[in-house]
Amino acid sequence: MTLASPDGTLAPGGPPARLRLGTRRSALALAQSGMVADELRARLGVEVELVHIVTEGDRNKAAINQLSGTGVFVSALRDALLAGEIDLAVHSLKDLPTVTPAGITLAAIPPREDVRDVLISPSGRRLAELGPGARIGTGAPRRAAQLLALGLGLEVVPIRGNVDTRIKKAIDGEVDAVVLAKAGLARLARLDAVTEILDPDVMLPSPGQGALAIECLTSAVAPTGVTTGCPVVPDGDVTGAGGSATPGSGVGAPLAGLLRFVLDDAPSSVAVRAERAFLAAIEAGCTAPVGALARVVPAAGSSWPAGGSGQPLRAGEVRLRAVVASPDGGTVLRRELIGPTADPEALGRRLADDLLSAGAHTLMGTR
Repeated sequence: MTLASPDGTLAPGGPPARLRLGTRRSALALAQSGMVADELRARLGVEVELVHIVTEGDRNKAAINQLSGTGVFVSALRDALLAGEIDLAVHSLKDLPTVTPAGITLAAIPPREDVRDVLISPSGRRLAELGPGARIGTGAPRRAAQLLALGLGLEVVPIRGNVDTRIKKAIDGEVDAVVLAKAGLARLARLDAVTEILDPDVMLPSPGQGALAIECLTSAVAPTGVTTGCPVVPDGDVTGAGGSATPGSGVGAPLAGLLRFVLDDAPSSVAVRAERAFLAAIEAGCTAPVGALARVVPAAGSSWPAGGSGQPLRAGEVRLRAVVASPDGGTVLRRELIGPTADPEALGRRLADDLLSAGAHTLMGTR
């Protein structure tokens, strides 16, 4: 096998001596991708180059629910993977369509950030204190529907833009407050701007909110110079981290398996799998007024709050809650289920069936 040349370029038949990580160019995307790149550099001992990709969602400034289909922040990154321009891509998982194209693998879900939404109000007033007629900025139909459903007389104003742009709209008085994901503010070190953290009982987050998704080609092999501290055998199986690895021990192993070992967080992965299975089964896109949140009980048996029914959760279980609302917030359906972590996808499908039986499809305008 011919390996990469000393300058890091890909020689015929060999894996790259560095990893090219595809990312959007927004400040948040770069912060998220930078975190992943730093972890890969530390754990794999290879160079990681950030490759900036412009997506349809970046170019088109129309409201999210007016853009063509799902995946507007994702497709260009996936195209770059398939074209061999990058080796892996980092996405905000909530932007990721539930169907993965042939040839691409969702390799890893790193530890999830705080899933909750937050209110940013320059006046310092909390949500319940803003009063009737207060203008709340958000570009998400899910947030808009849940805000309107509170019955506080709020006016929801559709806005788009990066985190700083949205916050500035509130500071400049275009709106009285904005609702954003806490995870993004944490990654940008902007939590000082938060007025109120919204409880999931008030604002259930988007499926996958707070999580990142790492994708690569299914056929991609690991780079040279792997120093993970775990043995990687030629068929790509990654065994426990107790062993030692020598440089080059990952050569020939699938890149997806290596990324999973280095970056994947099991509780985050289980929770997100339940949420995404729900989203896929209910046949709602990422712009529909749908929220979902799964919580996993640690395997060690740590205590966890009971479900809404008062049923206590046990280790090895996951609680999945979901909401489907009409766009105007006039009708809201909420359901929850508890099931084993061994099959989170089945739990997601069951909860979707429950909500569809209750009429969720009429609220989303589908079927």
